[in-house]
Amino acid sequence: MTDHPLRYQLANELHARPFPTASAPGWAVFVALKPPQDAAARDREAERAHLLMLLDRFGTAHPQPGATHWYGPLGRHWLKWESHTEFVTYTVIGTEPGGRPFDPAMFDVLPPDWLAAAPGARVTSALIQIETAEGDAEIATKAESWLVPESLAVSRVVDDELVVAGDFRIDVAGHMRFAVFARPGVSGARVGRVIQRLCEIETYKAMAMLGYARARALSPEMGTLDRRLTMLVAEMAGQGKAEEALHALLDISADLEGVVARSSFRFGATEAYEALVNQRIEALREERFDGFQTLAEFMARRFDPAMRTAASTRGRLQAMADRAKRAGDLLRTRVDVERSAQNQRLLESMDRRADLALRLQHTVEGLSVVAISYYAVGLALYLLGPLSHLIEKTLLAAVVTPLVVLAVWLGLGWARRRLNDSAHH
Repeated sequence: MTDHPLRYQLANELHARPFPTASAPGWAVFVALKPPQDAAARDREAERAHLLMLLDRFGTAHPQPGATHWYGPLGRHWLKWESHTEFVTYTVIGTEPGGRPFDPAMFDVLPPDWLAAAPGARVTSALIQIETAEGDAEIATKAESWLVPESLAVSRVVDDELVVAGDFRIDVAGHMRFAVFARPGVSGARVGRVIQRLCEIETYKAMAMLGYARARALSPEMGTLDRRLTMLVAEMAGQGKAEEALHALLDISADLEGVVARSSFRFGATEAYEALVNQRIEALREERFDGFQTLAEFMARRFDPAMRTAASTRGRLQAMADRAKRAGDLLRTRVDVERSAQNQRLLESMDRRADLALRLQHTVEGLSVVAISYYAVGLALYLLGPLSHLIEKTLLAAVVTPLVVLAVWLGLGWARRRLNDSAHH
C-alpha cells in the first residue's frame, strides 16, 4: 500500500513530547519567553538559534532542523525545550538534591548572559522544590514556611502519590514557587509529569491573563465608543439628516472594527488558555489536603473572575458591533426612504416642467404657423401676380391666405408626427 506523505510524521507527533523524569529530593527551574508584540509571527529561527547557543555551551547534540521540541541532557541535568504558538519554554530538571529550598542560585543553570540575549521577554518563571513526603504534618509545616499562607494552595494529586503546593506569587528573585512532595516509591516519570503539569498551569495562566490586561486597557476606548454610538442612536429619532448620521456611524463602525481586529486574536487565545488551565488541573486529579484550598479553588477565586472580565469585554465588543450594524441598517433604510421621496418630488417637478414645455411648444407652433403663413402668403401673391388683372388683389389675398394657413398647419403637424415616430423607434 502507498502511505500518505504525512502518515509517519503525524503518528510520531503523538509521541514526540515526552514528559521529563525527576527524582525526590531534587529541583527544577522553568522559564517561558514571549516577544511583547506579534508573538505568533515571531522569528522561529532566531528562537532556535538561541537554543543552539545554550546547547553548544554544554557540548550537547542539536535537535533536528525545524524541531519544535527537544528533551535531552544539559551537562549534569536535563533540559526540556518546547516552542509553542506564542511562546517558548525551558525546563531544567536537576539530577541531584539542591541546597537551600528555592535558592535563586538554582536559576544560574541557565546562564544570565544567555537569558539576557533571548529573543523575547519573560512571561513567567518558576523555582520548583522536589521533596520526599514523610508525613502530612511535615508537608504542611514546610509549605506554610516556604510560601505565602494567604494565597497558599495545597492538594493531593494523582491518587495521593504526591502533594503539590504553590502560592502563585512572584518572589524577590522574580520567580514563582512550587513545592512537590513525593511519597516514597513514586516513580520519577510520575514526578516529572506532575512538574510538567504545574509548569503548564502557570504558563497558560500567565498567557490567559494577557487577555484580562487587554480588556482593562480597552475599557476607556470602549466606553467612549459606546457613548458615541448611544448618542447617535438616540439622535436617529430626530429630524436630522440621515446621510450625516450615516457618515458618523461609519466612523464609529470603523473604530469598532479596528478594536475588534486588534483584540480578536488575544481574546480567542485567552479562551483557549483558560480551557488548558482547567484541563491541566483536572489531569492532576486533586484531593483536599487538610484544610488548605486546592489549585482549582484558587483558580475559581482569583483566576476565573479575570477570565469572566475578558469574556465580558469580548461579548461587549461583539454586542456593540451588532448594535452599530443594526443602526446602520436602519439609517440606510431611512436614507433610501428620503431619497425615494426626493426622487418622487423630482419626478413631479419634471412632470410639471414637461407640461409647461408642451404648452409652450403648442404656443410656439401656433406662432410658427402664423409667421410661416405670413411669408408664404406673400410669396403666393407674388406668384399669382399675373392674375391680378382678372381678380382684385384684395380678393385674391383673401382666397389664398386660408389655403396657405391650412397647408402650413397640416405640414407642421405632419413634421411633428414624423419626429415623434422617429423618437419612439
